[in-house]
Amino acid sequence: MSEQAHLILFYKGDISALTLFCRWPDGGICYPPLPKLSTLIEVGDQQPGLHTLLPKALLADVNQTLALGDDLLEIDHGFFQQVEQPGGIKTVYLARLKVLDPPYAILEKHGCQLQPLTGLIGGAPAEMALLQQAYSWLMEG
Repeated sequence: MSEQAHLILFYKGDISALTLFCRWPDGGICYPPLPKLSTLIEVGDQQPGLHTLLPKALLADVNQTLALGDDLLEIDHGFFQQVEQPGGIKTVYLARLKVLDPPYAILEKHGCQLQPLTGLIGGAPAEMALLQQAYSWLMEG
């Protein structure tokens, strides 16, 4: 598993623009989970160069964990956000579930849920800030 990054999985319908995020069994939205003391780094304060470390190993780990085909997840190369956490600064990426319909059953088999932004309210502050950034990015794109 990559030690340099975290992923937020999302589904966005091509026709309806329905946008859902994956909630993992631990209740969080990041894989691997963000430590409790994580804080979002403002865009102007981010360390250059960290986002060039694309999480291919992490993507493969998610594919294996959820028993997905190798072509069902795709990194959104335009979005990245850095978080400071015990052990250093890590980059958070978005990974899109590339399927026609939301894959509820596939994820539920592994204890995950696909939920709209409103269904995720009340999470850890760093995760809520990440969701706000991610949702804004997805709506602009």
